[in-house]
Amino acid sequence: MTTAIYTGSFDPITLGHLNLIKRASRVFDKVIVCIMFNKDKHPLFSVEERLRQVTTVTERFPNVEVDSSDLLVAEYARQKGASVVVRGLRAVSDYEKECQMALINKRLNPELETFFLPASEKYMYLSSSAVRELALFGSDLSAFAPREIIGEIEEKFREKGRKSSWQAASTN
Repeated sequence: MTTAIYTGSFDPITLGHLNLIKRASRVFDKVIVCIMFNKDKHPLFSVEERLRQVTTVTERFPNVEVDSSDLLVAEYARQKGASVVVRGLRAVSDYEKECQMALINKRLNPELETFFLPASEKYMYLSSSAVRELALFGSDLSAFAPREIIGEIEEKFREKGRKSSWQAASTN
């Protein structure tokens, strides 16, 4: 049985992420979608919120489970018995960074292979950052985020807007 892990911050999960999960679930016996800690990012959603969101949108895939970790990917894979890391590639710039990470992971865990999946053309441009920016401006998210979590994304930005307005008013 081949277990693969697909890691990311998923803040929030996008239709591009979901497309990669679906495709990976057809190739591997088991796929663990793991929300990882990234010291360079300041997430909009808590780990618990992201776990719930990702679990909700991946329920339809029986061989997909959802987890979170603050370990290095190579160590997490070892603990889970995963032999493959799935990585999506959107552009040439992704490839360079992902190759570097694949080599580091291989050095740390020689049993670990990296499986690169190119993004589907309709999601080549899509990122969580883009979804957050669209949500900030009140755009329709239906072509970018899973429908099950769009309301939650919109509500987070309404809360954020209310807090910003309240903070601005309280400083005057």
